[in-house]
Amino acid sequence: MTPPPPAGHAWDGGTRGWDLYYGVILLGVLALVIATAAQENLPAGARAVSCAALAAMAPWYLLQRRTVLYGQGSLARGLIYLAGLWILFIVASSQGYIETWVLLALGPQCFLAVPFRWAVGAIIVLNVTPVIVALSTGARAGELTALVAAGFLTAAFSVAFGRWVFGIIAQSYERASLIEQLSQTRAELASANRRAGVLAERQRLSGEIHDTVAQGFTSIIMLLQAADADVERQPAAARGHLALALETARDNLAEARALVAALAPAGLEPGALDAALRRLAATTDAHPGTAARFEVTGTAVPLPRPAEVMLLRVAQEALANVRRHARARQVLVCLRYTGGQVGLDITDDGSGFDPGQGADGYGLPGMRARAGEAGGRLEVCSSPGCGTTVSVVVPVPGPAGPAGRDQPSQAGTA
Repeated sequence: MTPPPPAGHAWDGGTRGWDLYYGVILLGVLALVIATAAQENLPAGARAVSCAALAAMAPWYLLQRRTVLYGQGSLARGLIYLAGLWILFIVASSQGYIETWVLLALGPQCFLAVPFRWAVGAIIVLNVTPVIVALSTGARAGELTALVAAGFLTAAFSVAFGRWVFGIIAQSYERASLIEQLSQTRAELASANRRAGVLAERQRLSGEIHDTVAQGFTSIIMLLQAADADVERQPAAARGHLALALETARDNLAEARALVAALAPAGLEPGALDAALRRLAATTDAHPGTAARFEVTGTAVPLPRPAEVMLLRVAQEALANVRRHARARQVLVCLRYTGGQVGLDITDDGSGFDPGQGADGYGLPGMRARAGEAGGRLEVCSSPGCGTTVSVVVPVPGPAGPAGRDQPSQAGTA
């Protein structure tokens, strides 16, 4: 099981480690001072002053550690803290040279207390201090050389190590910022994807409702109007219109249920595209004033369900436009199986229109969008007074089917 990521940065939880490190260094130096003073028979007063200065660094550290070292305090407070350490270090180093080992604990604190450039200056001051103290007390040349060499090496190591640590910390902060930005971007992208999905689903549902339920209601209204016109003069014809309106309402209800259940269109079983188009043409033929025929040419080949749904929806929309706008007397629905593709043509002898002018409504744009989604293409050929032909072609997946024959294999008046 993968452990959870840390709540903060790695160095934020390392204060106890630094406390232990400083404590070990300070106690070690105190032990060295006491042992050296006893071996060299140094005056008790000098040893007491040195130990007192070193010991005072502990409470000074404990009082300031939270607000200065680990609390990201101000530059002024950091400098005050380092100045206090420096004074105590001057007192301790004035009594002997062994006290300079405490720089191992003071160096890292410089980088925690103040920014990098100020920390480098503090490191240089701390390492130069023993040399100046030695010069003022008349130290021998060998001692001065050792102090200069030790100070130079300690300062160089501290600066190099501090620069490396600061670089790691800066890189970590940068990565943390990038991760936060990435998380925000992912959240925004997920929200945008959700919005896009909702919009796409709304568009899909609007197309489905337009091509099914809305078209069915239009047919019902037209049939009821025709029945109302014939109810007194031709009761038999009126009853026929009412029966067809009832059948259309039932089909519409089935379409609505299929739409709600996110199923395939009602009446369109696998491989039953021909029969569904034939029934659709028969419904159109039953409307007064329009005779519809359905034909199939070529040998039928299986189509993917999206392609079958698209062809049926295009036929529904095209025939609905014929009933509402074309004032056509004849309409032909022809399903063509040719080599490598399947075509559907809906041709009427109605009033026609100019396809170059922008069409209002959802009809033609919706048909073109459906054809494109199924990998096909739709063309409209029409002119005022010369009828309209809506043609849609969709490729057949897999090996190309046999070439279509010239004569219809099935034909009939619906």
